[in-house]
Amino acid sequence: MSTVGVVYPAYHPDMDLFTAYLSAVADLLSPAVVRVELDDPRPGTVDALHDLPFPVEVNAVAARRGKGAAITAGFEALAPRVDVLAFADADGSTPADSLADVVRPVSAGRADLAVGSRRHPDAEIVSHQTLARRRLGDGFAWLARRLLDVALYDYQCGAKALSAETWAAVREHLYEPGFAWDIELVSVADALDRTVVEVPVVWEDHPQSTVSTLGTTLDLGRALVRSRHRARSLREDRLHALIDRSRESGPSLIERLGADPVDE
Repeated sequence: MSTVGVVYPAYHPDMDLFTAYLSAVADLLSPAVVRVELDDPRPGTVDALHDLPFPVEVNAVAARRGKGAAITAGFEALAPRVDVLAFADADGSTPADSLADVVRPVSAGRADLAVGSRRHPDAEIVSHQTLARRRLGDGFAWLARRLLDVALYDYQCGAKALSAETWAAVREHLYEPGFAWDIELVSVADALDRTVVEVPVVWEDHPQSTVSTLGTTLDLGRALVRSRHRARSLREDRLHALIDRSRESGPSLIERLGADPVDE
């Protein structure tokens, strides 16, 4: 049976909601390792996580790193110990049983990367986002389907799982530290000929989410172009290889992470 490690990137989470979600996932999935990548922790947060009735690894850092950097740090820590890596947003928008649905095809060997989807025709939306956020999200998904080589209904849902072998293949090609990390992960995995499946989920919007609307969408649009370029470069597209030779891409996320994370 495949062992599973779950990473939760967290920035100022609602602790009542978060600890209840951690407990629900632990009960249903029985992951081998649960790890919280905690940015800018508030007083008492680390203690509350360690007080849970099951072991939780907590890597707390003083500054906000961004979702992608936090998940990357968590996956780097867990990859040598488990067969399947998963992450879920700390607000619990994707319930435990849906996260289990996302993990299942990877654990069973039917997929290298499984992507939770709020926009899949079979998804169930319990509580909708505001109209503005829905419109921006729908527009971004429409654009992503036309720019990227992998066609999905939803690229940004906060629930994904991948095999440790797939992580070993994609890790050095990831650069986006923030919310665009999801797009890049999907693009790079597809470019490396990994099997990507989309899994419909039950999803509930949480208005207290730390995701801004317009600013994040603009950042995602720019990152979408970068992700397309990186995927095409990996496919040895001549134009994108030429672009690569003409500019410096900078260090990858794992290079920027540098020293080993400090666990508390």
